Amino acid sequence: MVQSTEHLYVVRDENILNGEPIIKGTRTPVRAIVETWRMGIPPEEIVNGLPHLTLAQVFNALSYYSDYQDEINAYIEQNRIPDELIDPLVRDL
Repeated sequence: MVQSTEHLYVVRDENILNGEPIIKGTRTPVRAIVETWRMGIPPEEIVNGLPHLTLAQVFNALSYYSDYQDEINAYIEQNRIPDELIDPLVRDL
């Protein structure tokens, strides 16, 4: 069941990523947009890497993050790949 939030483009669907906040109509989690933005990629360029999203959806995801930083940071940490599992050739890029 899709559950709306007070953010127009952010929803929760218990059948997608166990109810983690995603962009409505996609399987893209808010955390993916936040992690990309944290790497220094501006919102206008995030849509180049995720062309199924609009700029409005990206900004709305960042707005959601602004309101729920602890929640999204917890999802980011839960999904982090431990350093010891990352090939050194990739890790050192």
